[in-house]
Amino acid sequence: MIDPRITKLADVLVNYSCAVQPGEKILLEAIDVPHEFATEVVRIAAEKGAMPLVLLKSNQVDRMLRMHARREQFELIAQVENLQMQNVQCYIGARGNHNVAELSDVPQEGMKIYESTVWKDVHIETRVKKTRWVVLRWPSPSMAQLADMSTEGFEDFYFQVCTMNYAAMSQRMAALKKRMESTDQVHIKGPGDTDLTFSIKGIPAIPCDGKLNIPDGEVFTAPVKTSVNGVMHYNAPTLYRGVTHEDVRLVFRDGKIVEATSSNTAKLNEVLDSDEGARYVGEFAIGLNPYILKPMKDILFDEKICGSVHFTPGASYDEAPNGNDSEVHWDMVLIQREDYGGGELYFDGELVRKNGLFVVDDLKPLNPEELKQA
Repeated sequence: MIDPRITKLADVLVNYSCAVQPGEKILLEAIDVPHEFATEVVRIAAEKGAMPLVLLKSNQVDRMLRMHARREQFELIAQVENLQMQNVQCYIGARGNHNVAELSDVPQEGMKIYESTVWKDVHIETRVKKTRWVVLRWPSPSMAQLADMSTEGFEDFYFQVCTMNYAAMSQRMAALKKRMESTDQVHIKGPGDTDLTFSIKGIPAIPCDGKLNIPDGEVFTAPVKTSVNGVMHYNAPTLYRGVTHEDVRLVFRDGKIVEATSSNTAKLNEVLDSDEGARYVGEFAIGLNPYILKPMKDILFDEKICGSVHFTPGASYDEAPNGNDSEVHWDMVLIQREDYGGGELYFDGELVRKNGLFVVDDLKPLNPEELKQA
């Protein structure tokens, strides 16, 4: 028998996140996930009258391909996968991983070849711009270990987070979107020496409510590219290109990262030197998910942490553009809740969130206890 939680999740992804319609084509890219999940996606999509397609992949195989990457090889892979992506209306990316550091020893050149071909052509240019898409991680013992939870306990947490009432959350996000789109100056204060100012004037704010990521729960925009000044000292670990960084500290001057240190400063700066845009920021977002409380080095979870913000070196999104272009998009998380050292968030000089809780009446419905009751 198939776990009913898998059926419920597949239903959320097909019918809410992708809102698939009869006659549409929906692609499931399943990387190291149980076949039971893939079959439920196929069944539910087919019962809706859609035409499901499935692409099965393996992280272990993908690692070896990138270890021996040649540009011509990955251009062909991109061409083949892009043909499929261009012919579907909906996409679900389910990404399992038994080892979060699987790509940690892939040479920089191999990663750059992948990112500039398959990732750029298939996902950034086609999937993101031309399909209704949603991506998610699949629970594994490795993820449970990162979350300091038992495998069974983490699975319960995972399915609770991934199938929460995102429609109710979406309605409440409208007030935060309105606030952000009427704001010019943002001021972030936090643990250590975090003290950062920037403008978000004129850039759209985008609610993320289970339509693109599962789990979800953030509202994002972007800083005016050259407006960022001060220090951002992140207190959540971050995993990028298979390498874990702790204690990341970035110093900004007129938008540019002029100093960058972490537990692996050399690797950090290697990424930030990938191209000119990697030292500028493409995203500022506020995390809201009431069930996600601590980092686990999985950005699809960590960027939604209740009481957090993330501030992202690299490319901006088309929905909230600030003119910054880069191969890099590295979400780094600062948690401002009291149990992580506290912090304050100001919009145009007004305190809107303190120690991870909104303090203005129009945003209080987004506080965790309110959202859990929605």
